[in-house]
Amino acid sequence: MSDRKFTGCGTALLTPFKGEEVDYEAFAATVDWQVTTGVDFLVPLGTTGETPTLSDEEKRRVLDVAIRHAAGRPVVAGVGSNSVGATLANMGLLQDADAFLVVVPFYNKPPQRGMYAYFKAVAEATPKPVILYNVPGRTGANLEAATALALARDVPNIIGIKEASGKPDQIQALLDGRPEGFRVLSGNDSDTFDMMRQGADGVISVASNVFPSAMVDLVRALQRGDTEDAAKMDAALQPLFKALFVEPNPIPAKAAMARLGLMENSLRLPLVPASEATEKILQQTLTELFPWK
Repeated sequence: MSDRKFTGCGTALLTPFKGEEVDYEAFAATVDWQVTTGVDFLVPLGTTGETPTLSDEEKRRVLDVAIRHAAGRPVVAGVGSNSVGATLANMGLLQDADAFLVVVPFYNKPPQRGMYAYFKAVAEATPKPVILYNVPGRTGANLEAATALALARDVPNIIGIKEASGKPDQIQALLDGRPEGFRVLSGNDSDTFDMMRQGADGVISVASNVFPSAMVDLVRALQRGDTEDAAKMDAALQPLFKALFVEPNPIPAKAAMARLGLMENSLRLPLVPASEATEKILQQTLTELFPWK
């Protein structure tokens, strides 16, 4: 693939809060850190960013900060909703993004033909690249490989998928059947090693909020085909991957970032701070990864 944009390590960015308000200063600092550690692209306003709890003005400001601090790296804005109208409204609101990440409509549980029609309508409403996002554990509906591949073939600006189904056969079908230039990105940190070894193009990572340099190193090793080193890195990171999902994302990730002194451990309802049991797991995991902290 000659154009490497939207490949490698992308970070699904957290949205820091200070009490009830978005902490734009902390957000800018985290984006600066991502850039310094070599992350390839940035993904604000997704699930990890608690986007359903943000106002339109907050979404605009978060995207603006991400773009201003991205140092030229691509910024992919999460815009998905469970209706065409709401998704198009988000795209209009966030039109300065380089590309849009559009999740499978949640709660509706559409059939495959409904998903195809929805994504086609959304993508045809913008000239910008669109990346599909399949996360059935969150949405209650799985975008099957055949449907994603039909969209990849039929709609030129649908240029990739963030695949978080955890279904090995489905992932392999995507990799085997994709047209040239269609990116397949891991949506689960724990799947990144296996997916990239099979030919996937990178990851949109939660763990890279907490340890961006390690995720960049893992992805670089896989990109150059150094699976022996990558396997060692992956094994060392698996406890972090597991710890970040012992409660619903982004609860553990925000607790971890607070432990590292990077933002307050503040979330908006209906999300709440990590439980005592989760905090203990994070303390042990982060002590092993960051013994100097």
